[in-house]
Amino acid sequence: MTVLAASGRVWQRNWLVYRRLWGRSLAFGFLQPVLFLTAMGIGIGTLMTQQSLEAFGGVEYIDWLGPGLLAAMAMQTATFESTYPIMNKIMWGRNYEAMLSTPLGIRSILLGELGWSAFRIGSLAVVFLVVLWLFGIPRSPLALLAIPAAVLIGLAFSACLIAFTATQHNDVGFSAVFRFVINPLFLFSGTFFPLAQLPDGLQVVAWATPLFHGVQLVRGAILDQLDPGTAVLHAGYLVAMIVIGAVLAERNLTRRMAG
Repeated sequence: MTVLAASGRVWQRNWLVYRRLWGRSLAFGFLQPVLFLTAMGIGIGTLMTQQSLEAFGGVEYIDWLGPGLLAAMAMQTATFESTYPIMNKIMWGRNYEAMLSTPLGIRSILLGELGWSAFRIGSLAVVFLVVLWLFGIPRSPLALLAIPAAVLIGLAFSACLIAFTATQHNDVGFSAVFRFVINPLFLFSGTFFPLAQLPDGLQVVAWATPLFHGVQLVRGAILDQLDPGTAVLHAGYLVAMIVIGAVLAERNLTRRMAG
């Protein structure tokens, strides 16, 4: 059995578990952006003056906010898929022990998990984009590129978080990740306001974060403002993060399961 075929078995196992919940998951994936865009995009957006909107490139606040929320959703979904579920398979449910007693290896398990994350994030990105269309936000068919961009964001976080999860022996570290990594990225990566509003030092830090690059990719695609050269730079950052994270994840999982 090839590595890709074996990883497909891991994906299939995850699908068999998920298929009982897929309806509720997609319904929540539809409801969440509707609530955010209504409360923040319309609610807060109507309070802004025309001068305030110039900070958002001359577009309505709801149009500027929507793509950022899609990118943030990809990060958050990847985080949820790559922390507790992975630890459960390592420690509590011992699913990986059972998998490794078959022809499956660590690499096929990792690729299967990353493939599953890509599927989950891609399906939710489609739902999210439909919501954005309902609000009249996308400017052109180029907005469809936001779906693979969201998958890139999710895989970048998934690979790195699986590498981290493989080193943990309890869930205490996850609280630190949520509190000191995911939440700050959600707030300070250009999701809700332009980074130009931050002090220069914080702008440099924000520009170095992965979600910033993801937000720029998704927003550029949806608002038809995607510069090819800049898009390659943002995508390259995320691809590099995926590769580094996957290498570390395979190494850490190998050490953990051999211990």
